[in-house]
Amino acid sequence: MFKFYMPVNVASHIISFLAALVLLTAFGMLVQKRIYGLIRLFTWQGLFLSLNTAFVGYVANKHHLYISALLTLSLKVILLPYILHILIQRLKIRKEVETIVNVPMTMLIGIALVILSYHLTAPIRELSNLTTRSTLAVALATVMLGLLMMITRKHAVTEIMGFLAMENGLFFAATSATYGMPLVVEFGVAFDLLMAAFIFGIFFFQINTAFDSLSVEQMARLKEDD
Repeated sequence: MFKFYMPVNVASHIISFLAALVLLTAFGMLVQKRIYGLIRLFTWQGLFLSLNTAFVGYVANKHHLYISALLTLSLKVILLPYILHILIQRLKIRKEVETIVNVPMTMLIGIALVILSYHLTAPIRELSNLTTRSTLAVALATVMLGLLMMITRKHAVTEIMGFLAMENGLFFAATSATYGMPLVVEFGVAFDLLMAAFIFGIFFFQINTAFDSLSVEQMARLKEDD
């Protein structure tokens, strides 16, 4: 079977470009206040992650990454966004989501986390000879930005989306560091993630029914009043 062999420097540039798109969507999610905008950005991030995984599989000749890319596409681009859309419609969430820290300060913290990620992964990049070594810092930055999103949001749904963004970063890190996890592990993680989405949905409905709100700040205030 004929296969077109791409120069290493060209492949590295394409992988870095897709990694930059993943990081760009992470920053977009960090500053986005509209809930539907968050879902669209999460969908784009999943698409870029899937394309990156498939391309790394092609360059490194790792065929199991094609299955990982297809799994990412079906779960994070189609199924999870659909579940989140249904959840938001049922909960009747229409307003903009408030943040604890204002957008400019959040952006500055995010930039600082990206710089820190590049600093922390510099020794690994020097030792690694993988084509994806340059994207490890982006993967770590994506995890940190997802964590920052969880910390700075007041709404429970957006905090869960921050958790999903963190999981994207961890998956990206596995692809960057070792050309992906074993396929059985990836299927297990995907199943756990899907079950977590359903469980979160059930909890959200129960919390919204009990407190008539999904604002973390309001729930904390109710706890203090008790």
